[in-house]
Amino acid sequence: MSAPLIGLLVMAAMLLFIALRCPIALAMAAAGVIGFGLIVAFDPAFAILEAGPFEVLSNYSFSPIPMFILMGILASKANMSSELFNAARTLFGGWRGGMALAAVCSCGVFSAISGSSVATAASMSKVALPEMRKHGYADSLATGTLAAGGTLGIMIPPSIALLLYALITEQSVGEMFMAGLIPGVIGLLLYCVTIALLVKFFPHLAQPGTPTSWQQKITGLTGVLPFMGVFALIIGGIYTGLFTPTEAAAVGAFITFWIALFRGVRLDGFREALEETLSLSAMIFFMIIGAEVFGYFLSVSRVSFFLAEWVGGMGLPPYAVLFMVLALFVVMGCVMDSLAMLLLTIPVVLPVILDAGFDPVWFGIVAVITVEVGLITPPVGINVFVIKSMLPDVPVVRIFKGVLPFVLSDIVRLILLVMFPVLAMGMLSR
Repeated sequence: MSAPLIGLLVMAAMLLFIALRCPIALAMAAAGVIGFGLIVAFDPAFAILEAGPFEVLSNYSFSPIPMFILMGILASKANMSSELFNAARTLFGGWRGGMALAAVCSCGVFSAISGSSVATAASMSKVALPEMRKHGYADSLATGTLAAGGTLGIMIPPSIALLLYALITEQSVGEMFMAGLIPGVIGLLLYCVTIALLVKFFPHLAQPGTPTSWQQKITGLTGVLPFMGVFALIIGGIYTGLFTPTEAAAVGAFITFWIALFRGVRLDGFREALEETLSLSAMIFFMIIGAEVFGYFLSVSRVSFFLAEWVGGMGLPPYAVLFMVLALFVVMGCVMDSLAMLLLTIPVVLPVILDAGFDPVWFGIVAVITVEVGLITPPVGINVFVIKSMLPDVPVVRIFKGVLPFVLSDIVRLILLVMFPVLAMGMLSR
């Protein structure tokens, strides 16, 4: 039996185990060991399993991950989300749907610190959901806005998803962050347009807010300054070469620590932040270890190159190949965690994409946005269930109904990026 055929059979078995709720990290590691053992030998396969965790955990390139996670959690502990929402709420004043606009803009700015979609959705929902319900907003609009707004955390830098994509594809982290900036802002603007259209055509979904003066708006914007300062330092430092991504993450976490201390977070709060950081970091590193072991198996099985040759032999146009890969991402994103899906699929499909002539940085942005759609689509929609946990009385179907218009806006953004790659590549010095 040929190595590519063994590879495909092992991958099929791995997907079956994942479908049966086996942890994805464990499934990737097991598939890597078994597949490598069947193709080469089991003694070196077990040696890889022994060395893989050390290689990942001692790799300096992965060190920004816990720092970015800590930065987001400290920002949440310091109630930055509350101050940010209040500032945005003052800015939009008496607009109909102003609180929904404030919520989605707050998610966009908070994600610039957090880097995590789930953390952004959870933090902003604690602040914004009670206020939106209190002021008569329909549950579908309130929950849909926050579930969708949370997905901005996966694109607006510093993004953990973009960081992982850069590391597993050996791209520049700084380039990935800069390439994600404009698509992230476009996503935020399209969400705002979506809310404006919804409240225009369905005015019962939201109520007008309390009008505010220009002085109140300007004063309220002071709540955004800590976020924008940290964001500008991180992205500006990476872009100018002042910091490496690891140094930028450490500086950002250090400054956020002092902001949290100044705002009254004490020992218990810092201990909780460290515990949450360790828990999330361990989960991510467990998946990276599984992907590392799985990568050795992919290398010896040559499945990726077999698929690239097979697709190339079909004579399909490059954009047809891209559409097939993105359709696979959408389907898998409906049932799988976004980071796990990137770690599982990118090593397999990237040779196919490169063979079709697409830029790996541009594809990374398109891939992450496609994965982002999976965060709010059934049957899993992780962000939807984060919101559901905070509002047990709201049916999941109603939340999915609320996010549907935002899914459509994400599809519009994908179409724009495919038609105009300069939207992602324009800020790169290439």
